[in-house]
Amino acid sequence: MKKHAFLSFLRFYVIVAALGNTAFAIAAEPKSADAAPAKAEISTHAPVADTSKTESPADAQAANAPMTTEELVAQCAACHQEQYDKMISTRHGVSGDARTPWGDGNQCLSCHGKANQHIENPIEEKPETVFNKTTPHTEKVAKCLVCHQGGNRMHWEGGAHERANVACTDCHTMHTTKDQVTTQTTQAGVCFTCHKNIRAEIMRISTHPIRTGQMSCVSCHQPHGSEADRLMIKDTINDTCYTCHAEKRGPFLWEHTPVRDSCVNCHSPHGTNNIPLLKARRPQLCQQCHIPTMGHPPQFFSGSNLPPAVAADKMLSMSCQNCHTKIHGSNHPAGGRFTR
Repeated sequence: MKKHAFLSFLRFYVIVAALGNTAFAIAAEPKSADAAPAKAEISTHAPVADTSKTESPADAQAANAPMTTEELVAQCAACHQEQYDKMISTRHGVSGDARTPWGDGNQCLSCHGKANQHIENPIEEKPETVFNKTTPHTEKVAKCLVCHQGGNRMHWEGGAHERANVACTDCHTMHTTKDQVTTQTTQAGVCFTCHKNIRAEIMRISTHPIRTGQMSCVSCHQPHGSEADRLMIKDTINDTCYTCHAEKRGPFLWEHTPVRDSCVNCHSPHGTNNIPLLKARRPQLCQQCHIPTMGHPPQFFSGSNLPPAVAADKMLSMSCQNCHTKIHGSNHPAGGRFTR
């Protein structure tokens, strides 16, 4: 009887101990996923760090790095699309030529320099070099001479246009397919912007074919500077004229001194109202050098010389060249007076 009671008590103790261990395990178990939203609602005011958006040192360095040439040019094209497109169609925009801005890869930066600050503040900041009226002409010319040196421009420094503070962009237009000053038919119009007196001369009766576009200013002049007088393309005025009028070159057996000296002693090359480009009518032009002499008066003739007088032939057109036809020089043995 006592043995049976002891076994019953032992069985009860084991059951109670087992129930105690289960209750302790349940109390120590972490909250399930179902309870997570409630916990999140309670912590809505607590700051939560977003580690996915944390900027790494490499990203920060890349953000502060200066823009590349490609990025700068892309920014230029974004705002100045029209000028960019026109430049591509010019000689400067030939990408296959390493001598051009597009060929060396710098494109807009070749002439305008860096423009980082201009991109950040387009209104108040300007590119490194701008070609406007307030920019010193030396600064604008210096940019052009980086590439355009030698050749026809070797005498630019000290030349007439350089001394007059003329810049390349005063005559040339870069952002256009056809530059007017490099086109023969429109070149004179650009030069007339300053040389208005020459414009008036070519509108006269006798002139070189500049108005028709058969000649241009650079047919005779070298605007970028020359060793010759009046920016001639040759060493002298006469040598320049001989490039077209080779028959007047000589040498002749009989030389006419004013002709050998300079063509402009008698001719006005830009235009006159006396054919052919003479500075005065004949015989007045000849009388500027040939004073009256006995037997052959080179002045206007009086009525005493009317026909049948001996000097009546001088009345025909009143021109010395009625007889002295070889006025530029003669190779005839009897041509000492330029009559043959």
